[in-house]
Order: sequence, then C-alpha cells, then structure tokens
Amino acid sequence: MTAMVGLVGLGVMGTAILTRLLETGHEVAAFDVNPEAVARAVEAGARAADTPMDAAAGGVVILSLPNAPIVETAAFGGGGAATGPVDTLVIDMSSIDPNATARFAARAAESGRAWVDAPLSGGAPAALAGTLTLMLGGEDADVARAREVLAAVAARMTHCGPSGAGQTVKLLNQIIVGVHMNALAEVAALVRARGLDPEVVRGALSGGRADSPLLQEFFVKFATADPTVTGRIGNMIKDLDGATEAARGAGVPVPLTAASAEVHRWLRSRGLDAADSAALLAHYDADVSDPGYWLG
Repeated sequence: MTAMVGLVGLGVMGTAILTRLLETGHEVAAFDVNPEAVARAVEAGARAADTPMDAAAGGVVILSLPNAPIVETAAFGGGGAATGPVDTLVIDMSSIDPNATARFAARAAESGRAWVDAPLSGGAPAALAGTLTLMLGGEDADVARAREVLAAVAARMTHCGPSGAGQTVKLLNQIIVGVHMNALAEVAALVRARGLDPEVVRGALSGGRADSPLLQEFFVKFATADPTVTGRIGNMIKDLDGATEAARGAGVPVPLTAASAEVHRWLRSRGLDAADSAALLAHYDADVSDPGYWLG
C-alpha cells in the first residue's frame, strides 16, 4: 500500500478517481458533503473523512469540485484541506478560474502548504482506465510530488507553468471540446433524421480529417441519444463561460465559443444542467427534447 491520499468531492469524476486510486493500491480518505456518496466510497474500500482537513491528514489531498467558491471553502474554510498539517500538498483537479487558482496557491504558500492545479481531460472513463490527460500548474518541486500520485489516473501530464497555467490550458481544451460537441450533436441529429447507421457513419469518417478522439468516443453515444452521464452540461457552461471571460480579458474574439456556450445555456433553461453532454441533441432533435428523457 502507498501512503494515504485524501479525496474531497465524490461526484462523477471524484468517484472515478477514487475507484482508480483504490484499484491501484492507494489508501484513500474520502470526504463529500453528501453522506450517501461517502457511504458508497467506504463500501468501495475508502476511509470516511470527517472534514477536508481530515482527508488531508496523510499529507496529500485531491480536490474534485464544481467551482472556485466551493474549492475555496473546502480548502480554507473551517476544517479545510489547506488548514491542516504544514507541507500538505493540495492537488486541485477541479476546472476553475485561473486567477482564483493563483490566489489559492499564494494563500496556501503563505502557511507552508503547496498547491498544484491539475485540471483534466478525458472524463470519468479515462480516469477509470488511468488514461487522463492532465494540465499541471505550480512550482517544479510541488508538481513533481503531485505526479507521483497522479500517475495512477493519468497517462499524460504536462507542466504548463506556474499556478493557474494548468487551468488556462484546460480552458483552451474546453473551447475545442465544447465547439466540437456542438458539431457532433448537429451531425448526430442529421444522421438520425436520414436514418443512417451511426456505427457505419463513424467508420466512414474514421481516418479522415473529421476523425478525432471525440468522434470515436462520443459520436455513437450522441447519435443513439444515450443519456448515461459522463460529463455534465452545467460543467461545460462553467468552462465555456470561463474561457470567454479569459478571452475578453485578453482582447481575443471567440465567437464559436460564445455560440457553443449559448446552446449549452439553452439546455440549462430547460433544466438540463445535470444531463450528459449528449443532451445537446435535444436542441436539434424533437424526438429527444423532453428533459425527462435525459434526466431519467
């Protein structure tokens, strides 16, 4: 067994990370505000942590949380992960604002703790397979320390620069993914309308310029209107809005990003924040436009 690793946040991604850590021989102290999620983690083999600080008792803690305010509370609030033992390493795998990340890292450093931003690409399936792509930000020594733990869940890790750099690169990733997801939904709707076989279409497009990991992983899922959650609409809205804000701050126009965000926001207006990204199809295909279809 390796040393204890803390994990704060047991949503779709956090649960996948937990599963992979346990499968690769790590002891995990798990915390979530949802007692049922913690109970499931314990059943899987984790130790229940009473607070984020308790989860960080082993010296290394991973955060997998939805937004910057929640990250801040989990790290610096009462019983926060960054308020425990000095030399604690906080690895934030959430996707949040780069400027907030830089502030959190500076705040942690003031009290002798280390902070590495490690947003991910690949979603829950890649976490379960140990093949995530991670964009890391932080000091060299802290990133090197984080790599030892993250090797269990990631096949590719790139140190992008100082604190916040990983989050910035993740926003670039989400621009490409968000726009591409909309394109997949449009194509999937046309495939459905024309009665084509999604597997045949994917095979025909494979190897050409339209091919991509997103096509291979998600096209059939979209075209068959599979509601299984692997990535949520609400999370993509957060990331696309963050990318748009960063671009505006830099004076860079991003019309495709903005358009993609608005299609996602249309789904939010229909109560589909918690639905899978494949629910984008609801914008184009009346047969699956009912929110109940996607939310079960």
